Amino acid sequence: MINKRKIGPSDLYASELGLGTMSFKSKADTKAIIQYALEHGINFIDTADLYSFGEIEEWIGDAIKSNRERFILATKGGNRWENGETSWTWDPSKAYIKEAVKQSLKRLKTEYIDLYQLHGGTIEDPIEETIEAFEELKNEGLIRHYGISSIRPNVIKKYISLSNIVSVMVPYSLLDRRAEELLPLFQENEISVIARGPLAKGALTAETAEKTPADGVLNYSKSDVLNLNEKIKTFNSRSITEVALQFPLTEPSVASVIPGASSLAQLKMNIKAAMREPLSQEEINKLKGWTKKEKFTQHRE
Repeated sequence: MINKRKIGPSDLYASELGLGTMSFKSKADTKAIIQYALEHGINFIDTADLYSFGEIEEWIGDAIKSNRERFILATKGGNRWENGETSWTWDPSKAYIKEAVKQSLKRLKTEYIDLYQLHGGTIEDPIEETIEAFEELKNEGLIRHYGISSIRPNVIKKYISLSNIVSVMVPYSLLDRRAEELLPLFQENEISVIARGPLAKGALTAETAEKTPADGVLNYSKSDVLNLNEKIKTFNSRSITEVALQFPLTEPSVASVIPGASSLAQLKMNIKAAMREPLSQEEINKLKGWTKKEKFTQHRE
């Protein structure tokens, strides 16, 4: 079974391997994937109201309603749209956040959300007003805890200084180690990382590495990506997927990694990888030597 880790100072214990839902394709697939995940110890589901404009939340609600108490359910809000529209605007106002939560609760067919996350944010936002909304939602029992999803260091630091966030969702993978500069800050404040994109959109899997875009991933060319995968193959009996998923989990601040799973086959591959033994220090040192430790270059103080 998948191990569990505590999310920050909360009472939430999330599976180390979570379930990213942005790529879910149908109601039937969603039910099958979630049922299989639960049977293998995955209790952490991450979604957002923006995914398919609320439809994926509806599918998840149908899939978990008979086992709601067995899941740590996380969703996100802050992107506003009107029914029938195919675009959205950013709205972190207190009024909208409180309304967005209520709409997510209806779609998810639940009375509470375990972890509600701000889906973005800028330093120009009315941050104190947004925090006030989160705190009121907690007091009303509609959410248990809250966090943010952001790649902006100045926004992250502002929320840490002003709010009771328990988590920050950031991209974190072998090909994107920018979050590492913030890990000491997270540890100091007992805030957990929810690591998204651990497989770098398939670039870190043997099955789809060749589909890496011609211009590469971040500061890695396609050739760099393929060379890294070849080096990883030298690790005894470890798959590329296994190494990619295990790498973020070497950091104590990381509570869960959430690769997307658009099919049952992908989920099975991810579970198999996540259940292997942790990376050794020797393996970790090699991986860090083969990859780049970079920093977020924008949105700094």
